[in-house]
This record gives sequence, structure tokens and C-alpha cells, in this order.
Amino acid sequence: MTEISKLAELRKLTHSMERTLGLEELSPVERDIYYAAEDLSQDESEVRTFGLIEHTLVRNVSRPTFFRALKSLVHKGYLSQSGSANRGRYVVHGPR
Repeated sequence: MTEISKLAELRKLTHSMERTLGLEELSPVERDIYYAAEDLSQDESEVRTFGLIEHTLVRNVSRPTFFRALKSLVHKGYLSQSGSANRGRYVVHGPR
């Protein structure tokens, strides 16, 4: 099995899991931000905007696109603004 075929199998598995969890409705950028938030939330109960924007999954996303997608994730209920701070902190919610 070549490296590309292994990667193709991994991508098919990922796509299947995204469909099962209902994440296929998200745009690729929204998914990457959600994955980054989930990754960061393993260490803390809240994730900070700065941590998200610097995460390896979204580091190359433009700021306007990042903030539009972040706002969309809040609107869709995947993230919510933390009650412990006025801005820049989010709580991750499981997929619906």
C-alpha cells in the first residue's frame, strides 16, 4: 500500500466519521476551527481566540475568514462565548 493510498483510506474514514457526527454541514474552515478548539479544550475548559488562531490547523486561514467561521460556529451552537470573560474565550460543545 502506497503512502497516498494510506492517506486516501484515512481521508475516507475521517469523512465517514464527520458524516456520522453531523459535521459535514460545516465548511472546511469551520471544521478546522472546531477541531482546533476541541484539541485545545483538552487542556483547559475554555479556549482563547489567540490559541485558536495560532493552532496549526488554522494558522494559514486569513483573519477575516477565521472570525466569520468562528462567529458561524457560535451561531450554530458548536461553540459558545464563555461567561467568565467578556470576549475572546469560548466553550466547546459536542456535535449535535
